[in-house]
Amino acid sequence: MFDHVTIRVSDRTVSERFYAPLFDMLGHAKTTVDEWDDFSFAQGDAPTRRLHIGFRATSRELVDTFWRTGVEAGYRDDGPPGPRPQYTPDYYGSFLLDPDGNSVEAVHYDGMRRDGTIDHLWIRVADLAAAKRFYETIAPLAGFSLRADRPNRANFGTGNGSFAVVDDGPPTENVHLAFPAATDAAVEAFHSAAVAAGYLDNGPPGERPVYHRGYYAAFVLDPDGNNVEVVNHRRPTGEG
Repeated sequence: MFDHVTIRVSDRTVSERFYAPLFDMLGHAKTTVDEWDDFSFAQGDAPTRRLHIGFRATSRELVDTFWRTGVEAGYRDDGPPGPRPQYTPDYYGSFLLDPDGNSVEAVHYDGMRRDGTIDHLWIRVADLAAAKRFYETIAPLAGFSLRADRPNRANFGTGNGSFAVVDDGPPTENVHLAFPAATDAAVEAFHSAAVAAGYLDNGPPGERPVYHRGYYAAFVLDPDGNNVEVVNHRRPTGEG
């Protein structure tokens, strides 16, 4: 589903102190500095706010431990461990607030994805119809589809993760979503379609060697100003 999701944080050290022990406990290994597979954070003057992000837990016991570990460390409870059958019959989750006030969940249910850290995101939006139009525009080019359309939310996903745009108070700010592509042409088609539909360019298709050799990506802004990317990780022969 996601190539990566990056949030901005107001204090990198404080956020590391929050996230690192929780990911260790859930069994999600750090891949680089401030990055755990498909999730990362970066210091920023304008931190991510009002995002909900759910992380995979391989058992209900880990969902319990996630919540207890966070609360005992002094972090704010956002919902104790327990069933949430309104999502799926066997959905079991627990919730904390990260240092910038984002809702962070550990979740377990049958049929969840077996790789990556992220199970799902909820992105609060100022105008649900506008957000839905944007993500429907890029969906075929970013590898996902509209899965459910309800009065207060639209759910997008694949068989390997999901996100929802939600009408639920002030919008989420300053989140970065990146979706994978298999070719440079797919990156270019994403950017061309979004710009032609009137969405704001945030970086044209091209190489970004600052990330790694062969990193080919393009960026646009969604209606709430969040940075949306499609990336092809082509690499020279012989590189991992």
